[in-house]
Amino acid sequence: MATLYQLHSTMDTLRRSTEQMALTWRAGDSILLLGTTVAFIDWLNAYLGDIEEIEMEDIAGIYALAEDVAQLNQNTTAKLNLAAKVTGILSDNEWVAMTQDSRFDKVITIAL
Repeated sequence: MATLYQLHSTMDTLRRSTEQMALTWRAGDSILLLGTTVAFIDWLNAYLGDIEEIEMEDIAGIYALAEDVAQLNQNTTAKLNLAAKVTGILSDNEWVAMTQDSRFDKVITIAL
């Protein structure tokens, strides 16, 4: 079984949140970026690369919420190129369905 990690972090707490996630990480887990965390996806990828417990190819998926992406200005969205960096951008209904998906035995929210 896999875990869905929901990360809700500021830039100042993203590294610590990533380190907390690494403590229980298993290959096949997924990450959902909440709130402004989506704007820091490049930093998240860099922090993940620094953690020995997490191999990038072991991540089943990285997701963001459409509503959170819509809050970013167009310039930021264009620079982030999210289509190339996330597995999917989810509606609220898709998010709820994902948290109830049987492939996840746990949903853990990290909000530091």
